[in-house]
Amino acid sequence: MDITETVAPLLTIVIPTRNEQHNIAACLTSVNATVAQGWCETLVIDNHSQDGTAEIAGQCGARVFLQGPERSAQRNRGWREAHGRYVLFLDADMRVPGETMEEIRRLLAGASPPDALYLREVRTGGGWWTRARNFERSFYDATCIDALRVIKRELLASVGGYDESMFAGEDWDLDRRVLALTGKVALTRGHLVHDEARLTFAGHLRKKRYYSGNFGAYLGKWGRDETTRRQFGPVYRFIVVFLEKGKWRRAMRHPMLLLTIWAERMLVGLLYLTRRRHAKDAPVQCRDHQPGGSQKL
Repeated sequence: MDITETVAPLLTIVIPTRNEQHNIAACLTSVNATVAQGWCETLVIDNHSQDGTAEIAGQCGARVFLQGPERSAQRNRGWREAHGRYVLFLDADMRVPGETMEEIRRLLAGASPPDALYLREVRTGGGWWTRARNFERSFYDATCIDALRVIKRELLASVGGYDESMFAGEDWDLDRRVLALTGKVALTRGHLVHDEARLTFAGHLRKKRYYSGNFGAYLGKWGRDETTRRQFGPVYRFIVVFLEKGKWRRAMRHPMLLLTIWAERMLVGLLYLTRRRHAKDAPVQCRDHQPGGSQKL
C-alpha cells in the first residue's frame, strides 16, 4: 500500500449545509488546490437539503454525510468523521483564499504549532452597510466576541465538541471550554471571505432575531460572569472593544462607521429583549433556510 494512503491529513474542513446549492461549489472550489496537495480534506455535513447541495458537494470531491437538526449537531458529526489532526469549521457561503490556506498550513505544520486558530473575516458586497460590517468585524478579531475556526481534533474530543442544545452562542460556549484547556492560540494575518452580497439590513436583523431566541441557553449555562458581561454588556460592545489595545486610533478615524455600528447594536439589543419576553428558550427545528456564519449578538 502506498504510504500516502495511510498518512492522515493535517487539516479537515467541515462545512454544515442546508439548501446551499448556490454557494457550496464556490466554497469547495476555493480550497481545491489545497486538497490536491494532500494535506487537507473536505467534509460536507448536509441537513437533508431539498436542492442539489449534497450532489454538488460530492462532485466537488467532498465526503458527504447527512445530519441534522441544527448546525451544532452537524459540526459534531463532521469532526468525528474527520481524518485531520486539526478541524477548520466553515459555512457554505464562505471561501478561503489560497494564501490564507498556505498560512494555516505553515502555522499548523510548524515546530511549535498552536492548538487553535482565529481567522480574520472579510464580507463581500458593496455599499455602506458592507463597509460598516467589515469595519465592525475587524475590531472583534481574537476577542471574546470572535470564535475559533481551527481547533485540534483531540481538543474537540476532550471537551465533547459543540453543545447540541444550542444553535446560538454555541461557538462562544465551545471556545470557553477549549480555552480552559489551552492558551496556545493564534490569529491569522490572512482572512476568509464571507459572501453576504445578498444580505440586506432587514435580512440581517431577521437572522439576528432568529438566533437571539437561543442566547438564553448560553447565558443559563455560564451565568453573568466577566466573559458574558463583555459579550452581552453595552460597555464592552459599544466602547471598550473599539478602544482597547490601541484600536481607538482607527475607530476615531471613521466616526460615521462607528455611529452606524452603534445604531445596529441598539436595534439588535432591542430584538433580543423582545425575543426574551415573547419566545420560549428552546431549540427551534431547522427551517428550509439555515442562516450561515457564526452568529454574534
